[in-house]
Amino acid sequence: MEVFLKIRRKNTTIFLDCNEETPVRELKKMIEGITKVPVNDQRLFKDEQLMDDYKTMAECNLTSNTAKAQSPATIGLAFRNEKTGTFEPLEIIPYSTPPELPDELKTVESGQNAE
Repeated sequence: MEVFLKIRRKNTTIFLDCNEETPVRELKKMIEGITKVPVNDQRLFKDEQLMDDYKTMAECNLTSNTAKAQSPATIGLAFRNEKTGTFEPLEIIPYSTPPELPDELKTVESGQNAE
């Protein structure tokens, strides 16, 4: 069964899908293809817990029931700093919220424009 994922790092979001039997290491290879960051320089987190490279998505509780297309599971991503050789802390910047609608665009319960 397919698993739908939202990979988050700072301001970046990557949407990926894979199989429940896909190992975490294979997911990292998919991310490497997009970011050009080697597998060994990536860390993936689910619920702020480091994911084991050799566990499958299902073993990490990422299944077609928990990671649907309309509500993908969020996975955190951290990279190794090339200069220091240490991994950056997991940082996910929240999405911005849209501004409030101007009064002219708000509608009353009857569905007509407010006056």
